[in-house]
Amino acid sequence: MTRPSTRTAPRTESTRLDGPDMDADFVQLPDLAARRLGGAVIAANDDFFADRAALVMPGPVQPRTEFGYRGKVYDGWETRRRREPGSDHAIVRLGIPGIVHGVVVDTAYFRGNYPPEISVEATALEDYPGPAELAAAEWETLVERSPAKGDRPNVYDVRSPHRWTHARLTIYPDGGVARFRVHGEAVVDPRLLHGTVDLAAQDRGGLVVSCSDMFYSSPANLLLPGPARTMGEGWETARRRDDGNDWVIVKLAGPSRLRDIEFDTSHFVGNAPGEVQISGTRVDSPNPDPDALASRVWTPLVPRRTVRPDTPHRFGIGPGAPTVTHLKIDIYPDGGFARLRANGELSDGGVETAAHRWLDALPPMHLREALLGAGLDRALVAGALRAADRRGWPQELLDAFAPRRP
Repeated sequence: MTRPSTRTAPRTESTRLDGPDMDADFVQLPDLAARRLGGAVIAANDDFFADRAALVMPGPVQPRTEFGYRGKVYDGWETRRRREPGSDHAIVRLGIPGIVHGVVVDTAYFRGNYPPEISVEATALEDYPGPAELAAAEWETLVERSPAKGDRPNVYDVRSPHRWTHARLTIYPDGGVARFRVHGEAVVDPRLLHGTVDLAAQDRGGLVVSCSDMFYSSPANLLLPGPARTMGEGWETARRRDDGNDWVIVKLAGPSRLRDIEFDTSHFVGNAPGEVQISGTRVDSPNPDPDALASRVWTPLVPRRTVRPDTPHRFGIGPGAPTVTHLKIDIYPDGGFARLRANGELSDGGVETAAHRWLDALPPMHLREALLGAGLDRALVAGALRAADRRGWPQELLDAFAPRRP
C-alpha cells in the first residue's frame, strides 16, 4: 500500500510543523488518537501518579513543578513502581479509525521514571465495545517490544494495511509517558456517508496535502471538527513581501459533487485575507505528487472575491459544477482562516470506491463481525471470509455497505 503524500512548498526558512519537529514523514498525517478528533483513553491498568487521559490531549507537553499527595505532578500518564514482574498498559479508542503509519511515544519531562521499553498493538471492532469485548478481542502487534528513551519523542514506524479502531500501548515494566500519537490515514465507514456531508472532514478522509506556507500554524487545523476557539486553532501564514499569494490544497473523501463551501475567518481580525478563490480538480490517482498537483489546471468553483474578517462565509456551488477530488484555496495575498467545510455528496463511483477501500482494509476479525451483522446470505458471507484475495468483492456485498442514494 502506498502511503499518502503530504508536503509543503515553503517560502521561508522559518516554516515549521505544528507539533514535534521530527523527520518521519508520517508525523504530517493526522493523529487518529487525538482528543480533539474524538480519541480517548478508555482503560489503563494503573495511573496512580498521573492521569491516563493526558496521553491524547492536544498541544505541547507542559512542564510541572508542583507536588501533590501522590508525588510529583506530571502532564502525562504515570504508573506506580512495580514490585513484581509484569507491565502496564493503556487502551486508546481512536477518534478516527484508520490505517496507522507510525506512532510517537513522547516521554517529555519523564527522565528518571520513563519506561525503558514499549510495544503497541491494535484491534478493530464494530460499534462501541466495552471492557469485556476489548478483553476478548484479537490484537495485532504494530510495534514489537522496542527500546524507549526518556524526555523525548520516541518515533516508531508501522507497516500494517488494516483499519484499526483501538490501540494498546504497553510499557515495560512501569513508568510515565506524556503523549501517545497514532498517525495515519482515515478509512471511512461507507455506511456513514449518507446524504450531504462534509467531504473535507478528517473523519471522512479529508486531508491537507500541500500548502504554500505554515509559519504560524498548521493547515491541518482547517479540517478539525467544531468551530475554532481561538485564532491559534486555524491556519496562518507569514506576511508576504512579494506579489504572490498563499494557498492550500485539500484532498476530499472521493469524487464529490459539492453543494456549498464554508470559508470561516472567525478570530482572524487583523490578519484575514482580503480575497479568496476556491478551485477544484479531479485526480484519479490515489496519491498524486503534491508538486504536480499544485501545477495542474484548476477549475474555479468560487471565483476570486472579497472576504471579511472574523466571518463564517458560505458559498453556494452551482449544479453545473464538475465532480472534484481536490480543492485549492487561494488567499490573497496572505493571512489565515479558521475552518474549511466542503458539503456535498460522493458520486456513485465514489461511494463504491469507499466501500471497496473499507472492506479491503478491515482485519479478519472485524470483517467477520461486519459481514455477519449485515444480514447477508450465509453462503455469500462464507465465501467472502474464505477468499484469500479480497480485492474482488461481489456487487451484492458492496451494495450492503454503500449508502443509499437520496
